[in-house]
Amino acid sequence: MTWPAPILPMAVPSSILVHIRETFALALPVMVSRAGMVVMITVDSVMSGWAGANELAYYGIALAPQGTLLVIGFGLLLGTTVLTAQADGAGQRETCGRVWRLAMLLALILGIADWAAASAGYDILLWLGQDDHIAAGGGATLRMFGSGMPAILLYVATLCFLEGIGRPKPGMVITLGANVLNVGLNWIMIFGHWGFPAMGAPGAALATSITRWAMFGVLLLYVLTMPGHQRYGVRASLAGHYGLLRKMLRLGGPLALATGIESSAFSAAAIFAGWLGGVSLAGYQIAANVTVLAFMLAVGVSTATAVRVGNAVGRGDAGAVERAGWAGFGIIIAVMAILALALGMTRASVASLFNGDPAVITVAAGGLSVVAFMLIVDGLQCVLAGALRGVADTIVPSAIYGLSLWVVTVPATYFLGIRFGFGIEGLLWGLVAGLILACALLGWRFHVVSRRPVRAL
Repeated sequence: MTWPAPILPMAVPSSILVHIRETFALALPVMVSRAGMVVMITVDSVMSGWAGANELAYYGIALAPQGTLLVIGFGLLLGTTVLTAQADGAGQRETCGRVWRLAMLLALILGIADWAAASAGYDILLWLGQDDHIAAGGGATLRMFGSGMPAILLYVATLCFLEGIGRPKPGMVITLGANVLNVGLNWIMIFGHWGFPAMGAPGAALATSITRWAMFGVLLLYVLTMPGHQRYGVRASLAGHYGLLRKMLRLGGPLALATGIESSAFSAAAIFAGWLGGVSLAGYQIAANVTVLAFMLAVGVSTATAVRVGNAVGRGDAGAVERAGWAGFGIIIAVMAILALALGMTRASVASLFNGDPAVITVAAGGLSVVAFMLIVDGLQCVLAGALRGVADTIVPSAIYGLSLWVVTVPATYFLGIRFGFGIEGLLWGLVAGLILACALLGWRFHVVSRRPVRAL
C-alpha cells in the first residue's frame, strides 16, 4: 500500500496570508479525517432510520452518553497534539514518539473504562428519564458501541501524534476506506443479510465498532513502518520519560473537562428532546447529526491552528503565535458561512435523507433552520479553543465553557424547549445562546494570551 507523502516543515512564515495557506493545507486532510468519522455515525443514523423511526430514536439516544464518554477521552488525549507539535517545532523529534506511546497507554485505560460504563446502557438511560422501550433499544445500542471504544481512543491517540508532526493524510485515507467498510457491515447487520439477524440500531453500532478496530490496526501499522519512524522515536525507550505523561494529563485534564462540559450540554439537549417523544427525538437527532458533521470541519481547522500555534511556541516566535491563531479564525468564518447558507437553502431535503416520516422531516427541517446559524458560532468557538490549546492555555478556557455551556446553555435549552414549548427549535436556540458567549470570552482570552512571551512546556 502506498501512503501519502508527509507534510514537510515549511519556512517560518512572515505574513498572515502564509499562515492562512499553511493552516488550510494542514486543516484540509484533518477535516476529511474527522468528518469521515462523523459520516460513519451519520450513515448509521440514516440506515437505522430506514429500518424505522424507533431505530433512529434508539441510535440517537445511545449517542448521547456514548458521545460524552468519548469526547472526555478525546479531551485527555488532545495534549498529544500540543506536546508533539511543540517538540517538533523545537527539533526534539524523538520526544514525539514517546508522547505517542504514553498516549496509547492512556487511551487503552480510558477505552476499557468506557466499555465497562457502556455495558450499563439500559440503566443509564432509565436514570436519564427515558421511557422503558427507548431505554431498552438505546441500551442495547450503547452496549454495542462499548466494544469499539478502546479502538477509537487508540486510533485518536495515534491520529493526534501524526497530526502533531504534520502527517494528517494517512488518517484521511484510512477514514475514507473505513466508511466503505462500515456501509457494507451496516447492510449486513441492520437489515439482516448473509445469515445475520436483522439487528436494527444495535447492528449499526456493532458495525461501527468493528470498523473502528480495523481503522486502528491499519493506522498502527503505518506508524510502525512510516518513513522516519526511527527519527520520531516510535520505538524509543520510555525510561526516564514518564514525566511526559504528567504533562499530557496536566494539559488533557482541563481539555477533557472542557470537552466534557460541551458534550454534556449537547447531550442534555438530546435528553430533553427524548422527553418530547420519539418523533421529536428522531428530528433532533437529524439536526444533531448535521451539526456534528459540520463541526468536524471546525475540528480540522482547530487542530491545524493548534499545531501551527504549537510549532510557533516551540520555535519561540511570539508574533507567529498570534498570526497563526487569527488565521484559523478567518478560515473558519469563511468555511462555516458558506456551509450555513447551503444548509439554510436545503434543510428540508437534508432532513428527508435521514427519514421518510413526514412528521420527523418537519421537526428536523425546523431544527436545521437554527443549525444553519449555529454552525458559525460553534465553529468559531472550536477554533479559538484550538488556538489556546496550542499555547497550552487550558484552565481558563475550561472555566469559560463551564460558564457558557452549563450556567447559560442547559437552563436556556430547558426553558426554551420544554417550559416555553418551543420544542426542538427552542432547544437549539438555547445552545446558540451559550455558544455566542463562549465565542466572545475565548476570543478575548486568546487576544490576551497571544500577546504574552511564549514558553514551551
